[in-house]
Amino acid sequence: MLFNNDFVTFCLFFTMINSFAQKEIIPLWDGDIPNAQKTEEQEVIENGDIIKISLVQNPTLEVFLPAEPSATGQAVIICPGGGYHYLSYDWEGTDIAKWFNSKGITAFVLKYRLPNSKSIKVSYKAPLQDAQRAIRIIRSQSKKWNINQNKIGIIGFSAGGHLASTLGTQFDRPNTFKEQPLDMISARPDFMALIYPVVTMQEDYTHKGSQESLLGDNTTDILKTQYSNELHITKSTPPTFLVHSTDDKSVPVENSLNLYKALKDNDVKVEMHIYPTGGHGYALAIDKGYLQSWTDRLEDWLANL
Repeated sequence: MLFNNDFVTFCLFFTMINSFAQKEIIPLWDGDIPNAQKTEEQEVIENGDIIKISLVQNPTLEVFLPAEPSATGQAVIICPGGGYHYLSYDWEGTDIAKWFNSKGITAFVLKYRLPNSKSIKVSYKAPLQDAQRAIRIIRSQSKKWNINQNKIGIIGFSAGGHLASTLGTQFDRPNTFKEQPLDMISARPDFMALIYPVVTMQEDYTHKGSQESLLGDNTTDILKTQYSNELHITKSTPPTFLVHSTDDKSVPVENSLNLYKALKDNDVKVEMHIYPTGGHGYALAIDKGYLQSWTDRLEDWLANL
């Protein structure tokens, strides 16, 4: 009988631990994925110092919920960076989600399709299609996660910042596929936070790697203009929070400076923090001196929207 009790206790403990470990991962698309084609390509996950995901085949949202008593009703979609070549999935994704949870904010890490995948028909359209779909799914199921559907924003890092700012400025881009009722829901984020973001595709200040990954080696001026988000600011662009470092050698600080000016000129609420040093790709900036306080500034800004 003692053995049986111990065995039952072990089973209950194992079940409890297993339930805590379960993740809610939501496919963005039911059935056929739009703008996709069948190939032999396989998704790649590299487990090094940073988890890198490339050649995304099935875009998803991974859900991170705060403890219910601390939930604020705000939610955010997180777009990891990686030059539109891969996703820094933990460094600029799940780690960020856990930080948001600590502030009572529900977080969703977006595993979006990358334009270098052969499984995409029109490469540059896929990331925005996935981001539009992501916010529509969250809005449609906001009650399920105790979210205020008017407090759903987006944050992006580096090339993920380009995707986030594309959604923030071009959320109403018409679909080129057969729509479902879900696709009628507004895809406008209620706020956006852009951390050392790629914003422009113009030659003077773009991140060449992101530009080539998104638009191809021999792109056109029309596409460069279409995906230079500083050129698409309107009074409907959501309130924006910007962080950049002056010494960023990968993505020039002018990406944020020019976006700030365009937002200000269109009377869009914007807050910007430029740090003298920090370089690029620092995520939460742990042990990076006072650069680490950028998350405190974001917390203040979110609380006062």
